[in-house]
Amino acid sequence: MLDKLGWKKSEKAIQSIDERVASLSQQDVPNHIAIIMDGNGRWANKRALPRFLGHREGMQNIRRITRAANRMGVGAITLYAFSTENWKRPSKEVEFLMRLPEEFLNSFIPELMDLNIRVEMIGEMDGVPEYTSRAIQHAMKETKNNTGMILNFAFNYGSRREIVLAMQRLAQLVKQGDLQPEEITEEVISDYLMTSKLPEPDLLIRTSGEIRLSNFLLWQLAYTEFWFTDVHWPEFTDEKLLDAIEDFQNRNRRYGGLKGE
Repeated sequence: MLDKLGWKKSEKAIQSIDERVASLSQQDVPNHIAIIMDGNGRWANKRALPRFLGHREGMQNIRRITRAANRMGVGAITLYAFSTENWKRPSKEVEFLMRLPEEFLNSFIPELMDLNIRVEMIGEMDGVPEYTSRAIQHAMKETKNNTGMILNFAFNYGSRREIVLAMQRLAQLVKQGDLQPEEITEEVISDYLMTSKLPEPDLLIRTSGEIRLSNFLLWQLAYTEFWFTDVHWPEFTDEKLLDAIEDFQNRNRRYGGLKGE
């Protein structure tokens, strides 16, 4: 299957990765890229490996893609690491996924400090094991003064739940008399979402051939450019990230208007 709504091969295919990266700055680089990291289990199944090895390899690929995105001048990446729906998976798999942040972040912090990358998180810590919460909070604390790219994990995150929580907070303000209904605008709603400190994503990438949002950043993706690939997440490379960014740079973002026409 072809990369859907994605990059078509051109003369750039014969350039080196270094040459392609160097040319990115000639046009706008996405300030914020959201990624649905799909296909860890399928990657493992193709190799007759246990699913947990696919998840471990997928976590290691976060390290590689974080370095690449930083090198390419991306301002922030939000990674869909664990959704509210993922609790439905077998308990042993969930337990393994909950252990990965501890294993991964503790070893990655020194490099994040060297790269000046700040760790953030959206989602809810309620119900998450203490060792998972501790690892995430530690990474956020250690990198909080870094001023470079933001590495944002969506963990125990669901967009509908996020919107419900925002509406409940706004309703409480109205009930208290601190906010009038007519004062609730798109900007106000955005301020009460978990992503309030981030710009809306310019580009969404989803791996492994699925073409859906899966309850991810539903409000924030209203005018985001989408890019899909059949490649499973553990095999998603620097070159594939370049493909997505180059395709983004060739699009005409009109936001409902007639820009560029």
